[in-house]
Amino acid sequence: MSTKTAIITGGSRGLGRDMAINLAKNGINVIFSFHSNQEKANEVISEIESLGQKAKAFPFDANNFKSGQEFIKQVTEHLEKENGTKNFDFLINNAGTGTFNLVADTTEVQFDEMMNVHLKSVYFFTQAALPYLKEGGRIINISSGLARFSLPGMSAYAVMKGAIEVFTRYLAKELGPRKITANVVAPGAIATDFAGGSNRDEEKGKMISNITALGRVGEAEDVGGVVAFLCSEKAGWVNGQRIEVSGGMLV
Repeated sequence: MSTKTAIITGGSRGLGRDMAINLAKNGINVIFSFHSNQEKANEVISEIESLGQKAKAFPFDANNFKSGQEFIKQVTEHLEKENGTKNFDFLINNAGTGTFNLVADTTEVQFDEMMNVHLKSVYFFTQAALPYLKEGGRIINISSGLARFSLPGMSAYAVMKGAIEVFTRYLAKELGPRKITANVVAPGAIATDFAGGSNRDEEKGKMISNITALGRVGEAEDVGGVVAFLCSEKAGWVNGQRIEVSGGMLV
């Protein structure tokens, strides 16, 4: 059994769940966060354990950056108890939610939630995790195709994802002396529960298919393997990069 461990925020459903499963298939132990659904988290734990890897889940509210500090405290205490060390190998910042509103109608409350969840929380969660990330470790931040192309109504969300892409390049530069890489995975439109599951809507699905080179809406299974690759030995020279996983959306 591998002693390598990945930390994933938002690992109980959707993209995060698929990332966790793919990492476990690669022989990596997984600790992930969930927002409130303990039952879903337990299902993912069972699936990872059935693959022969260790798994543990702790709650984390991405809208409150201090919750991330508590999560890291719980993670490191658990790792010390299990492995005799607080250190881990991979950090994947995935937790998130969406909001839909035109610029003219976006409220300060909506803007602040997007900022807290997708930028402030990620920044300070990563800061809290850095002392425990092993030399040669990996950071993978999840952005969005919406940081490259623009679809009306998603500005507040996309602005924060654009900021995460800049943040990732700074991480790559600053953590180079520790041989830690930092990269962005930017999914296109994915049929998950994200933003109320609107990408499962038939009409929206047709629109997405029509502007995607591969002619369909993405699935969670399209993304997890890319994250697992970035955590593999084969990706050691990939650093400071943005990898879009969108099937060729609006190319």
